[in-house]
Amino acid sequence: MKKLFKNLMNDNRGMGVVEMVLIILVLVGLVIVFKTKAGTLIDNIFKNITTKVGLM
Repeated sequence: MKKLFKNLMNDNRGMGVVEMVLIILVLVGLVIVFKTKAGTLIDNIFKNITTKVGLM
């Protein structure tokens, strides 16, 4: 059992794929989080512009 665990710990095959999948998951999560915040920010900017133009 110790030998199997030691072999698994020393086996690095497939680590590149795992790293790429984790990076992609983090990026997708960031896009989802900032998409809503960026959309709200842009909406607020356009609302401010239209109200200020309407007041002139």
